[in-house]
Amino acid sequence: MPVILDSPAAVRRAAMDLLAQREHGRVELTRKLRRRGAPSELIDSALDRLAEEGLLSESRYLESFVASRARSGYGPVRIREELAQRGLPRDAIEQALRESGEDWYELLEDIWRRKFGGQLPSDARARTQQGRFLAYRGYPLDLINRLLRGAGAADL
Repeated sequence: MPVILDSPAAVRRAAMDLLAQREHGRVELTRKLRRRGAPSELIDSALDRLAEEGLLSESRYLESFVASRARSGYGPVRIREELAQRGLPRDAIEQALRESGEDWYELLEDIWRRKFGGQLPSDARARTQQGRFLAYRGYPLDLINRLLRGAGAADL
């Protein structure tokens, strides 16, 4: 039987249940609560209160999301786009990427070694294949080109 979200307490409880599973951004949490049938006015007031209490934090969500996606082998370009699609402001996204402490070249090199065995491309076709895969994973083209030329991190 579906839960009826027709009171401030019910909306707050549903929001806290979602936050207990993982961090959420405000836009994402609003969307999920709307899908569950909560009215907009109750959602806004419940989320304002959760933010005041420190239970809903965009910066914590950004930090958690960036770390999780980086651990999964994704680069800053893809992470940036995924966060923008979730309705987060560009300046907050950029700040979270800068403050993440991730060494994007090292992560790029790791995913490349795992996928291609650390073998530099032998011809244009292989270079294109490797480059396309790494770009899809969200790494900047300048880092990909440096890696595939065999330049290494010392040339950064």
